[in-house]
Amino acid sequence: MHSTVHSFRTPDGVTLGVEHFGDAAAPLVLLAGSTTMLSWPDALCEALARGGRHVVRYDLRDSGASTTVDPGAPAYTLRDLAADAAALARGLDDRPAHLAGIGVGGMVAQVAALDHPDAFSALTLAGTRPVAPGPVDADLPDHDAATMKRRFAHPMPDWTDRAAVAEYAAAGAEILGDDPAAARATAERIFDRTPGTDPAIHMANQLGMVFSKLDCTPRWRERLPEISIPTLVVHGRRDRFFPVGNGEALAREIPGARLLVLERAATAIPDTAADEVAAAMLAL
Repeated sequence: MHSTVHSFRTPDGVTLGVEHFGDAAAPLVLLAGSTTMLSWPDALCEALARGGRHVVRYDLRDSGASTTVDPGAPAYTLRDLAADAAALARGLDDRPAHLAGIGVGGMVAQVAALDHPDAFSALTLAGTRPVAPGPVDADLPDHDAATMKRRFAHPMPDWTDRAAVAEYAAAGAEILGDDPAAARATAERIFDRTPGTDPAIHMANQLGMVFSKLDCTPRWRERLPEISIPTLVVHGRRDRFFPVGNGEALAREIPGARLLVLERAATAIPDTAADEVAAAMLAL
């Protein structure tokens, strides 16, 4: 399916890299990356477009084709990223949009739906949790300790070496329970569209490291009952990074939310699940 890539400038002067699928006159589904747009697989974007939606996936700040300043010291907050999502939704369509976020993009999506409720008509939260990076609430499952130990023991690559970065991504995917071949291919695509050659920027694009430095206060979990739009929570049963209990909590605490557990998935949405996830999103 044909797609077009270009940039969108928010009223605050932030440039966001965006890619469009489907009919621009159709209802908008806006996909927030984690952190790059390639967190959302082509197969899912295409399935949503076939279902009669205008699909737009985009890079968060400091990733992909979006404004990049200093990923190691972001001069913006989670609230600013949520405002970016609202500005994008309003700028692309006069009607409220279906907003979807995956991983840390799911945190952006939660806050955007709470802070800018008039901008959105539906919400999908994939592989995410109701609290910010850092210490987790006592009732939520944290990252699997053995998995994280293996992940951090794996040596970092030369971030300017495309093949080494791709191999690192594949090894990390194997540790997390994702498809190494798919992760390698995605890492190569991310590398190829990363502006410049600075190792810190490549690292930020591949790992989303900016979120470890981001101001994500105040908490928002206690506000989740305020969300009144139809909500779908998608989570991989095998997710070792944000274990499925996090998705279950989101589905409990957002009124009327539907939980879709992908039994054979981990942190990524596999192509084999694209039609199932698209059907659930289109039903909102």
